[in-house]
Amino acid sequence: MSRKALIAGNWKMFKTGSQAVATAKKLAQLVENMDDRDIMIAPTLLSLPLVSQNLEGTPVKTGAQNLFHEKEGAFTGEVSAEMIKAAGADYVIIGHSERRQYFHETDNGISKKIKAAFDARLTPILCIGETHEEKKEEKTFYVLDKQIRNGLKGFRSADELSGLVIAYEPVWAIGTGNVATPEDVETTHQYVRSLIMEIFGKDLANATRILYGGSVKPDNVSVLMSMQNIDGALVGGASLDADTFIKIIKFD
Repeated sequence: MSRKALIAGNWKMFKTGSQAVATAKKLAQLVENMDDRDIMIAPTLLSLPLVSQNLEGTPVKTGAQNLFHEKEGAFTGEVSAEMIKAAGADYVIIGHSERRQYFHETDNGISKKIKAAFDARLTPILCIGETHEEKKEEKTFYVLDKQIRNGLKGFRSADELSGLVIAYEPVWAIGTGNVATPEDVETTHQYVRSLIMEIFGKDLANATRILYGGSVKPDNVSVLMSMQNIDGALVGGASLDADTFIKIIKFD
């Protein structure tokens, strides 16, 4: 089946509110009337409401970089899925390797966040990927199997996961300039899709968009996107500049 491409930008901890709005406005002008692919940017939580307001009516959607699984309560410093939705977001990135590494997020906690996202009508982007050491030890598929099975544990049917997006981001390729070969990414995405099929069935496997992230740039996006099982990209540093990001969005 045909899956609509999704090009997403993760702005991480960059840009003040005014800087984020300026970049978002410029990007919206560059993609005006573009409807053959989905576009998303994830600014910081502080900038999210401002950016969302300025992107209303444009092809560019917004997302958050994280959430907390509870709806409300005494959780100082956290933000719920409902709050993110109210801020204007449509997507939320969950389980990014930086969250796993620096904030010790677990697959169990990630599973709770995915459920919270769906409950708030947000589209979760589940990030998975192996470290350099795990790759050297040929544990890539083992790691991805564990992250997917545990991260989606508790979901009983494909219907509960309708709209799920998965982003394969090998940790060794994020922000390093190193990028997996398109053939290797395709093989890995094929494995991820087969795993979704095994657990939840063919329909969800065929519908789930699997993005690649890890040093995606204008000069390598087209060959990546030519692969059958690469449905888009989760872009870090190259998404911070509208003139650069548009070259990725407009892959041919």
